[in-house]
Amino acid sequence: MLRNILLAFIPIFVAVDAVGVLPIFVSLTRLMENTEKTKTIIQSMFTALCLAVGFIFLGKAVFALLGITISDFMVAGGAVLFCIAITDIIGPIKKRRIPGDELGAVPLGTPLIVGPAVLSTSLIIIPHYGLLATLISVVVNVLFAGLVFRFSDILIKLFGEPGSKAISKITSLLLAGIAVMMIRKGLGELVSEL
Repeated sequence: MLRNILLAFIPIFVAVDAVGVLPIFVSLTRLMENTEKTKTIIQSMFTALCLAVGFIFLGKAVFALLGITISDFMVAGGAVLFCIAITDIIGPIKKRRIPGDELGAVPLGTPLIVGPAVLSTSLIIIPHYGLLATLISVVVNVLFAGLVFRFSDILIKLFGEPGSKAISKITSLLLAGIAVMMIRKGLGELVSEL
C-alpha cells in the first residue's frame, strides 16, 4: 500500500507543481496581511480538495454518461498534459490577476493547484494504484501546496524567483514525460480492446 501511495504521489506532485506556482502566489498576495494570506491559503486548499475528490468520485460516472473509456481519457488527458507541459516549458510565466476575495478559490485553488493536469492524472492512476492511494496522494499534495504557500516568504528567499522558475520548468519536463507515458498506455489499451 505504501508503495502504491508513493507511486501515485509522484505524478500528482508533478501535476500540482506547488513550487512552480509559488512566484504567482507571492505576487498575488504580496499586499495582504498575514491573516488575510492564511485565509486565502485555506480557501485555496479547500477548493482544490473539493474539486479533486469530487472529480475522482464522479469522473467515471461522467465518462459512462458520455460513453468515454479510461483508455480514451488516457490518450486525451495525456495530450492535454503534454500541451500544458510544453506551454509551461517554452511559454511565458502564467498570467497574474489582481487579488480579490475569491483569490483562494480562483485562480489558486483551481486551476493553479488543481487544474486539468491534476484531474486527468488522478483519474488515470486510480486503476494502477487504487482509489485510496490516489485520494491520499491528492490530499497530501494539496496539503503540501498549502505548506509551500504558508512558508512562501522563506522559500522565495531560499530559491529566489529564478530558482523557483527553473524548478517549475524541470517539473513541466517531467509532466511531459508522464503525458507521453499516458498516451502510450492509452493507445496500447485501445489497440488491445480491438
